[in-house]
Amino acid sequence: MPSRVGADPSGDANSLIDDFGLHIGRAMGWPPMAGRAAGVLMLSEDPLTMAQLQSALNASKGSMSEMTRLLVLSGTVRRFKQPGSRQFVYEWRDDAWIGCLQHQLEGTTGLLALAESAQARGTDLPDRQRARLREMHEFYTFMVQRFETLLSEYKASHQAD
Repeated sequence: MPSRVGADPSGDANSLIDDFGLHIGRAMGWPPMAGRAAGVLMLSEDPLTMAQLQSALNASKGSMSEMTRLLVLSGTVRRFKQPGSRQFVYEWRDDAWIGCLQHQLEGTTGLLALAESAQARGTDLPDRQRARLREMHEFYTFMVQRFETLLSEYKASHQAD
């Protein structure tokens, strides 16, 4: 593991990064490399350039570009230019879990909009198909409400820290 992630002669950081690739990647529906990149960034003391991430993960530029894009979109990583630099760097957001919940809420809200549209357009479908669309709408309504509550509660619990 590169020294920027911390001295770790036992290899625990490498093992942890591999676990991130396996478990977080799977849970989030990401490729394992995105989970590993998340692990590297979470454990890094400093923001990393694309080249540093490539080196840390022995990955191609194209793969790392796609993985960092995915992490930025997920709300867990931020991409920015440091003052005086022309190069973008990536870092784990201090509010990454809020960003993650916000991303999930936005995605689920989009699926609720789809369910509403499908229900409105499916009025001429047979009863069984209309029931499926109604159940889809009920499910995503439930999920959006729960994500909104979770996000609000999580934010409140971390403002108290």
